[in-house]
Amino acid sequence: MYVSPPTPHSHISLTPNIQHPTLHPHTQHPIPSMRAIILGATGAIGKDLVQELINDDTIEQIAIFVRRDPGINNEKVTTHIVDFDQSDEWRLSVQGDVVFSCMGTTRKAAGSKENQYKIDYTYQYNFAKIAAEQGVPSFILVSTAMANANSHFFYTKMKGELEEAIKQLPFQHISILRPPALIRKNTTRSSEKLSVSILQFFNKIGLLQSQRPMKTEVVAHCMVELAKTEKSGVFEPKDIFKIGER
Repeated sequence: MYVSPPTPHSHISLTPNIQHPTLHPHTQHPIPSMRAIILGATGAIGKDLVQELINDDTIEQIAIFVRRDPGINNEKVTTHIVDFDQSDEWRLSVQGDVVFSCMGTTRKAAGSKENQYKIDYTYQYNFAKIAAEQGVPSFILVSTAMANANSHFFYTKMKGELEEAIKQLPFQHISILRPPALIRKNTTRSSEKLSVSILQFFNKIGLLQSQRPMKTEVVAHCMVELAKTEKSGVFEPKDIFKIGER
């Protein structure tokens, strides 16, 4: 530690003013400050993620890229309102240490399979590609349980294809989360409510424990922990619960 020499007539304190670095609660290693980038900040997971990062002293800056202003008023947060079809207008603003990508929609909200694919796959992949080109070292993607590029089902196939495409990009660290059905705050998705209720019923009688519904804040917390520990890999529901609930 460098201590500057006292100026003439200055008061010298006998108690040094030492600022201790924040230690990771599990590794006890210093955590460097991070500049976070969020894609999908207006979704259920994204909202929880933004709040977690705001409350985290190790996060220095938060840049969110959105299509509409979410009205977040915090000194850490910089909001970029963008047209994802016009990447030349915002690509140079993609600067940071980690991208948290949790953008997604439903076919009903998108209006068609084509529009859902554009939001869930094309926009996220294009953003990831730009982030890699801009030198962002880490990318954390929220996918879905049973994602598989060879799936016969549109949604899991699309998510699996995105996973495989992201893996080919030159990031230093890539974390892919595959959460099960999500418990969202104040959700209006009737099909999602039904699937969560069905799963919870089976969970109570000891079935489908590996696919028990997960709160969105658990996913968000897991994402932050993975960013701090720089762990790469694919994280299944049991892994997300283990990391996100501690």
